[in-house]
Amino acid sequence: MARILIVDDSPSQLLGMKRIVEKLGHEALVAEDGSAGVEAAKAHLPDLILMDVVMPNLNGFQATRAISKEATTAQIPVVLVTTKDQETDKVWGMRQGAKAYITKPFSEAQLIEVINSLLVG
Repeated sequence: MARILIVDDSPSQLLGMKRIVEKLGHEALVAEDGSAGVEAAKAHLPDLILMDVVMPNLNGFQATRAISKEATTAQIPVVLVTTKDQETDKVWGMRQGAKAYITKPFSEAQLIEVINSLLVG
């Protein structure tokens, strides 16, 4: 069982991703904005982070950069899960340290595939 941190300011998105993560048998932690996500990553050192981009306080790009530059959290894979579907957004997100990029709306199968590939590989 892995510990997966879900960072999203939308309660319905949080709930949906949490349900999928728990269905896979993993522990789901949640944070409702980027700064809370960075703090939760440092406090809990999850095995994987699912990160929204458009959020108050610290956006997902900024939070991903903070997590990937911090020595204690740099090894944690971050998956950006966002409505931002432009190629430039994807390139920028990967430059911030993300290991994968999923656009909303996503299918349950898409999310499961990315989670499994990053937890195994």
